[in-house]
Amino acid sequence: MTMNSSETPAAGVLGTADVLHGLGRLIEDMAGMLRAQRDLLAQRGMELATEPLDNLQHFGQELSTLQTTFGENHTELQQLRELARTTQVINSVLELDRVLSDVIDSVIALTGAERGYLVLKDPETGELDYPIARNMLQADVSDEEYILSQTVVERVIRQGEPVVTMNAQEDPRFREAESIFDYMLRSILCVPLKRKGDVIGAVYVDNRFRQGLFGEREQRVVYAFANQAAVAIENARLFERIRASLAEITTTKAFMDNVFASIGSGVITADRDELVMAVNDAAARILNLERERTLGQSLWAVLPALYDGFDAAVREVRDQDRQQTIEVEPILGPRGQVNLNLKLSPFKDSEQVTQGVAIVLDDLTALKQQAATLSAVRRYMTPAMLDNIQTIDQLELGGVEREITVVYCDVRGFTSFSEARPPETVMAVINRYLSVCTDAINATEGIIDKYMGDAVVALYNTQLNPQADHPRRAVAAANAIMREMRALHDVLPPEQRLLFGIGIHTGAAILGNVGSPRRKEFTAIGDTVELAKWLQENALGGEIIASPSTFDAVRDAVAAEPLPPRKPSDHAAPDILYRITDGDN
Repeated sequence: MTMNSSETPAAGVLGTADVLHGLGRLIEDMAGMLRAQRDLLAQRGMELATEPLDNLQHFGQELSTLQTTFGENHTELQQLRELARTTQVINSVLELDRVLSDVIDSVIALTGAERGYLVLKDPETGELDYPIARNMLQADVSDEEYILSQTVVERVIRQGEPVVTMNAQEDPRFREAESIFDYMLRSILCVPLKRKGDVIGAVYVDNRFRQGLFGEREQRVVYAFANQAAVAIENARLFERIRASLAEITTTKAFMDNVFASIGSGVITADRDELVMAVNDAAARILNLERERTLGQSLWAVLPALYDGFDAAVREVRDQDRQQTIEVEPILGPRGQVNLNLKLSPFKDSEQVTQGVAIVLDDLTALKQQAATLSAVRRYMTPAMLDNIQTIDQLELGGVEREITVVYCDVRGFTSFSEARPPETVMAVINRYLSVCTDAINATEGIIDKYMGDAVVALYNTQLNPQADHPRRAVAAANAIMREMRALHDVLPPEQRLLFGIGIHTGAAILGNVGSPRRKEFTAIGDTVELAKWLQENALGGEIIASPSTFDAVRDAVAAEPLPPRKPSDHAAPDILYRITDGDN
């Protein structure tokens, strides 16, 4: 038969089958006609030779055999074509779950099995896993139907040879297999999955109702298919491992990028050619860089001019494999003056081979500014109080309202004293009196708010020196000032013997830094300070005058005399004042 070029192989095969079928019917018709003619002649006493009918029947039998063989070959050809198609499909897929499903669905389609299972051997432990179980409808097998012959599977994987049985119930090889009899299994086909000679699993199909379903042809087809499936499975496994490794690498990289970005110190790495490999956010912020534009650039184009010889220090670290720490004096950068601390280290690979230099930068500008702020605070606080401060940011220097005690101490008669004496004498005398106040205030951990000529203002229980007993400390400081004043009189000439007048008040005030952005001072604002000043104005030389709120807090520790105000006040003021006459110091 000549096949037109437009005909497909399948069409040619179907045409041949039709021709064979037509010949078969023609032979049957001819045989029927010969038999009818023979019977008719026999009725008339004539006998027809039997050879033509016998030959025709023999030819019919041979044609029948040819049709059977052709049908079997056609079936096998269809299976081989399906094998080629599915092999191409599964080898083009890399997702392991999809590959496993395609493999078992293809085997069921090729063999006409009722169910199919794919068994894989764990490459590490050797244990068997059953990841896929499907039926002829390409649906997952339910748990209730999840039955197969473990004996057959283990035998195939152990021996590496396929097993096919027409009727497992009568197969002497499996008389001892309880699962075959319990599950009423009949047709079973199981072939190993091999990769480079190693058995990595098995393909198992069965049918519980039909026997003789699988033969040698199905075994050959499935065995050939299993070899290709094993390659596809290994490829998918490799792809899964690569994808998992890539995901792990990506996660690790993202984590390291986050760590790199979160480091407070600046980090810059450069290779042996002094080209920038990496810059973290902190380094970009400290040096005012655009990170993306720095990568691959010369290190010296990225770093500001630090000092002469810095490039030699970098190369020494790289070539001699040793660290250096350098503190750079303030340099002028885009953000103004910057203080830097640099740590230079060899940048090494996983084999500890130096590939360049890593530079860690710490911006000391804020620390320097904090040190300057603490230096300013030292004017107000004793060293012991400074030790209690963790950071300047915790002090709420922006402003806070709290109860404090204010001590207002003034030197009486100092104005007239200063008018009649040389400046150097005036300064020497006033500093001695102010030192008496300062020592007493420091001893009781008060803060000197300000010096105003011949007056001193001290604060207790601010955010710089929180104190539960602040009224007692303030009174103790005033008593100490009076004692030290009398002791000072013992060593000074009579014309230099001046007196203090002290006012003390406890109340609410607002405390914080005031001033301009370039200069700020810590102080207290409010009526409490004004009232302490008024109390001081009511005190005679040598007197300590306290407000009722202060005296109520210390009445168990000091003696005092009530007295009316001596001077009027522009603010709301108490009607009774208390002159401290004695106390625990």
